[in-house]
Amino acid sequence: MELTGAEIVCESLIKEGVDVLFRVPGVAVLPFYGALSKYSQLRHILVRHEQAAVMAADGYARVTGKVGVCCATSGPGATNLVTGIAGAQMDSVPIVVITGQVPRPAIGRDAFQETDVTGITSPVTKHNILVMDVRDLPRAIKEAFHIARTGRPGPVLVDIPKDILFGEKIEFQWPDDFNLPGYNPPGAADEDQISRAACLINNAKRPIVLAGHGVVISHAFAELQEFVEKAQIPVVTTLLGISSFAPDHLLHVGMPGMHGLAYASLALDQSDLVISLGARFDDRVTGRLSAFAPQAKTIHFDIDPSEFNKNVRANVAVLGDLKLSLQALTPQIDREVHIEWLNTIDNLKSEHPSLKIRESDELLPQYVLQQLSEVTHGESVVVTGVGQHQMWAAQHYRFKEPNTWLTSGGLGAMGFEVPAALGAKVGRPDKTVWSIAGDRGFQMTMCDLATAVESQIDVKFAILNNGVLGMVHQWQEFFYDKDFFATEYSGNPDFVKIAEAYGIKGIRVTDKAQVVGAIREAMETPGPVLLDFIVKPDEPVYPMIPAGESVNEMMEEPITERVS
Repeated sequence: MELTGAEIVCESLIKEGVDVLFRVPGVAVLPFYGALSKYSQLRHILVRHEQAAVMAADGYARVTGKVGVCCATSGPGATNLVTGIAGAQMDSVPIVVITGQVPRPAIGRDAFQETDVTGITSPVTKHNILVMDVRDLPRAIKEAFHIARTGRPGPVLVDIPKDILFGEKIEFQWPDDFNLPGYNPPGAADEDQISRAACLINNAKRPIVLAGHGVVISHAFAELQEFVEKAQIPVVTTLLGISSFAPDHLLHVGMPGMHGLAYASLALDQSDLVISLGARFDDRVTGRLSAFAPQAKTIHFDIDPSEFNKNVRANVAVLGDLKLSLQALTPQIDREVHIEWLNTIDNLKSEHPSLKIRESDELLPQYVLQQLSEVTHGESVVVTGVGQHQMWAAQHYRFKEPNTWLTSGGLGAMGFEVPAALGAKVGRPDKTVWSIAGDRGFQMTMCDLATAVESQIDVKFAILNNGVLGMVHQWQEFFYDKDFFATEYSGNPDFVKIAEAYGIKGIRVTDKAQVVGAIREAMETPGPVLLDFIVKPDEPVYPMIPAGESVNEMMEEPITERVS
């Protein structure tokens, strides 16, 4: 049967197991929309902005492990995707982005809504493709999905001129193989590398595991637990590694780094061996590189060889799929107890109680996150943007299930939380999904409350409303002589009324006694609900290691009041 290019795209997506697309229409992709009406198996989520489309695809991909798919038209439609694409690239999220392009004869002529989207996105994609022949469409899409999901995952963009979507018809043939010379993602690690890593681990006295996003991506949760339990090695997690290891496990220490737990940072600093599992040693973890874990050797497990020695030099670098690597490593590990080391960490926890919340009559934002964790029993999917709310969620929400924490890690994009939560709920309809935002970040993407209503996506939206651009305000307080320029808001809308305007139940919370009841009411109410928590406006996030500094310069919360 002969098909148009648009129909071939639809058939190809079905071949790849796609069941949902996040999209905004436009002239260059209208033929695709015309074809979609014939394919009921492809659910279409109409978002209000292209940035939301790619971030929703990101959230969907993270919770499902499948490739997320989004689509936009040419020109501004495509350029509006760039922030979300860059975020997916930095956080290693598998998405396929389909963009429309002006007809082939118009390319290079500054036609209406023409942009060189492959050129623009080349630095922030794993791969991108401009399709110039309708016969190349099936192979291009097959290869895009393969590249996106294999090795270190990432975004792949397929740019398709309008006349290819709606022009010549050809016989649809799904390719059986790939033609990707030079693309050979690592599989199992080299046996010698595994043996060298095992030798260092078996001889270490104060080893510590740094569990990164690679544990989540590879779903190596059981393998991680088996490994650390055998050797009795404590575990710290990066921001994106949160939920990879149970918070109630005796070996769980927590997140180190700039706004990590003080005792987790100190444990990392005092270790004699850092075992990095799928972590890239970013600056928020290491601080000043010359002072990072000064007594420690390093083992670095990763599927991307470009990460080795980029920031921290590895004594042993293990290249390969992390799940397979841990399966090979654990049998070579001696059973250990490391009693003195674990006792040292317990003492650090007692001396540096980072999770204690002081008693206060004011509504503290960290109290809200603590109560959310307790009311939900740590069983919800939690999605955040970037800023203070992100750090408080990372510190105080205790994730009981793996792969239930979504945040914009590497790029740190404000506004990520609303659309990514929508995508997460579409991917995991069985889970309660919470979007946690600050009042500023929420306003960047709140238009997609309409998407939640229109597409019946039951997300619970929580705003920590402090009337300021919280994290920037904190930096101004600590490092810029309290020069609070352009970070205090007087024009915020009434978020409860905004919710009601969209047909969503809105609840304002101004007192700590109202917190638990409001959370329960939101969870018991069918459909989307918005909670507007009016929190203390000048509350800083502690601990804090200033940018470029070491653990020795860590700022902990002053003990001036009783803590609960």
